Amino acid sequence: MRKIVAHNKKARYDYEILETLVAGIELKGHEVKSIRQGKISIKEAHARLINNQVFLLGANITQYKQHADQNYDPIRTRKLLLHRQEINRLIGKIKEKGLALVPLSVFLQNHKLVKVELALGKGKKQYDKRESLKKKELDRKLKSRFGKI
Repeated sequence: MRKIVAHNKKARYDYEILETLVAGIELKGHEVKSIRQGKISIKEAHARLINNQVFLLGANITQYKQHADQNYDPIRTRKLLLHRQEINRLIGKIKEKGLALVPLSVFLQNHKLVKVELALGKGKKQYDKRESLKKKELDRKLKSRFGKI
């Protein structure tokens, strides 16, 4: 059972998604409570491999109101929890093909665990983006004219 808390719409526009995987996030207790309230943004977030570990950078988790921490950094770097084999496979693919790790969504699994859906993506060129917009517009027109396809 998944409850999507945050979704990165721009990721599918900017990147050609080749593969997806799910990872856990190492969080503090008050961050989990804030995420359950939907106070997270991953629009400008990305994942990076540092010292054979995967980290989530740029994800903004608003401070939980009942937690009074003066030194809280909402955009701090958070470790992603993956198996060693998955990390090694990612290292190989990123170095070999020059791909990027992009977070697609953050969701609650079984109302307890906070997970992030990561994608291996290849950056789109400007003409690819225009093509995607044309296809999307055509689908909208067909749907409005003929109903569900």
